[in-house]
Amino acid sequence: MKRILIVEDDESIAELEKDYLEIEGFEVKICNNGVDGLNALKTNKFDLLILDAMLPKIDGYTILRSLKDDKDIPVLMVSAKKEDIDKIKGLSLGADDYITKPFNPSELVARVKSHLRNYERIKNKFKSGAPNSTVIIRGLEIRKDCRQVFMNGVEINLTQKEFELLLYLAENPNRVFSKEELFEKIWGFDAIGDTATVTVHIGRVREKIEVSTSVPQYIETVWGTGYRLRV
Repeated sequence: MKRILIVEDDESIAELEKDYLEIEGFEVKICNNGVDGLNALKTNKFDLLILDAMLPKIDGYTILRSLKDDKDIPVLMVSAKKEDIDKIKGLSLGADDYITKPFNPSELVARVKSHLRNYERIKNKFKSGAPNSTVIIRGLEIRKDCRQVFMNGVEINLTQKEFELLLYLAENPNRVFSKEELFEKIWGFDAIGDTATVTVHIGRVREKIEVSTSVPQYIETVWGTGYRLRV
C-alpha cells in the first residue's frame, strides 16, 4: 500500500483529499502545519507528498528547501496562488507538479497515480546495472545503474525528474525535442500539467552542470523549437 503525506492547514480540504485517496487504496497521513509535516517527512517513509504552499509555522517552500537533494519522492504542490511566479518558485525548489485551488479531487488523484507510476518506472529502470550503463559526454558522466551524475569528476546531485530529463537528452544527443515532447516523455503521457514545468527543470539542470547558464555548453535552446543536448 502506497503511503501519502498531506501537509495542508485547511482541514476540510485535507480530509476531502484523504477520502478520495483512501477510496483508491492509499494510506494517508495528514499534518496541518509545516513543522509537523517536516518532522513527519524526516521520521517516516512516504511514497508521495501533497504539500500546500502556504502553511502555519513554516511554509511549503521552506519545507522544499529543507529537503534539498535528499528528497526522493514525488512532490505535488497545492496552492491558491495562480501566478506563474509562484508555480515557478515551487518547481524550482524541487516540486514535481503544481495544482491550484480550487481543484477537482479526481484530478488530484489522477496526478498522484501518474507520478507514482512514473516514479516506479524510473526505479525499476535503474534498479540493476546493464550494458552501456554509463553515458559520457565530454566532462559529463551519467551512471544509469546507480543514478549518479558527475561533472569533471565531481558528483552533481539531481532530483528524480532532473536526472531522467538529463539522461533522456544525453541518450538522444543532438536531437531537438519540443517542450511538449519532453513533458510527455518524462512526466508521462497521462500526466496533467503544462510545459512550464519543462522550462523550470531545464533551468535547474543547467544551473548544476553548466559553467555558464547564459552560454550553455551542453543543453542548448533551439529557439522556437525546444532543447537539445549537444555533443
